[in-house]
Amino acid sequence: MDETDAAAGQISAEAARIYEDFFVPALFGQFAPWLVEAAGIRDGDRVLDVATGTGVVARAAQARAARVSAVDINPGMLAMARKLAPELDIRQARAEALPFADDSFDAVTCQFALMFLADRRQALREMARVCRPGGWITVSVFAPWPRSPGYNDLIPLLEELMGAGAAEALKVPFCLGEDGALAQLLAEAGLEGAHLGHRTGEIRHPSLDAWLETEIGGWTLAEAMTPARMTALKRAAPERLGKYRHGDGSVSFECPALFAVTRA
Repeated sequence: MDETDAAAGQISAEAARIYEDFFVPALFGQFAPWLVEAAGIRDGDRVLDVATGTGVVARAAQARAARVSAVDINPGMLAMARKLAPELDIRQARAEALPFADDSFDAVTCQFALMFLADRRQALREMARVCRPGGWITVSVFAPWPRSPGYNDLIPLLEELMGAGAAEALKVPFCLGEDGALAQLLAEAGLEGAHLGHRTGEIRHPSLDAWLETEIGGWTLAEAMTPARMTALKRAAPERLGKYRHGDGSVSFECPALFAVTRA
């Protein structure tokens, strides 16, 4: 796996484990109930979570007594999702070619994954196809990286230590946060009139080292980070990233995001 895989969101089985054990409680877990709430998911609704990863949103929808299906292209992520929720309908599939009939769901969700898809417009068209007329399609993306605390310091540091390819790979999750980018993409896919809203979470890690190990080991750069690079990164972290560290050594910073809710 190289930085091209990283930019497409592909990760290994070990990275998927780290993602679920550390990244979900540090970040993604808090956003999942917000996304499900924004989607208006209720008891008995048929819900599809697209690019589900380890299934954090699928499980949040399940907690609302919804009937949940989920898809992802990444085998490592799917193995963890099935382990955590074996009762759910979890399938390996591309977002651009969903294996479901038209009008199969009352709601479709996609959390922090649209930016990684090979054909974003086609994926959105597929979400609309499988969602019943009048159903809700709800997606979330991160704010631009220069306006995202933590990452606006980490990304330049990665570029210095690992090169432009690594930095660009870490910028990918933030690429749809620019003003108007998500609304334009939805409109180009035929989804007009989306309601856009901002939510700000908080990223929390027990230490600087834990942040770096989770950020790299549990995300898209896992296979590109050598032990020597990680040592260099940790050595530089106190000076470059120390402003996010508290007196007890823990690390936290805001995570701004954009939610879009639109009718199919």
